[in-house]
Amino acid sequence: MYQHTQRAPLHWILYLPAGGLFFVAWQIRLESQLSIVFGLVGFLLIVLALSFKELTVREKDDHLEVRFGPLRIFGTDIRFSEITDVEIGKTKLIDGWGIHYVPFRGWALNLWGFNCVKITRKTSVIRIGSDDAEQLTEVVARRVKA
Repeated sequence: MYQHTQRAPLHWILYLPAGGLFFVAWQIRLESQLSIVFGLVGFLLIVLALSFKELTVREKDDHLEVRFGPLRIFGTDIRFSEITDVEIGKTKLIDGWGIHYVPFRGWALNLWGFNCVKITRKTSVIRIGSDDAEQLTEVVARRVKA
């Protein structure tokens, strides 16, 4: 069974503003209810940073599981029976990093770099960013043919 985790350094960008928000919240804690808002937004940034630290793609019985983590809040499952085509591709700058939908291009789930696996489903296209795109493409193609 295929399983691969890609890690990216972009989550570090969210820790600095979160720390700044916590600092401001602490400084104004006695003077304003706004300190609660600053603290909650800082907490949200920490949750997002921990949600987009890595991207794990795992082959399951009848589907491909794609999850961001280590907090596994975001992700998707792609049933092999829905896949009509799979190929190695490249994301573009417009696809961004994270989870994005671009009209006429489809969904992109990516953390770092531009290498991806382009999966065409009956109703949509999804690009999964990976630093192991060749092997992932082979695994998906083998499962689709089976």
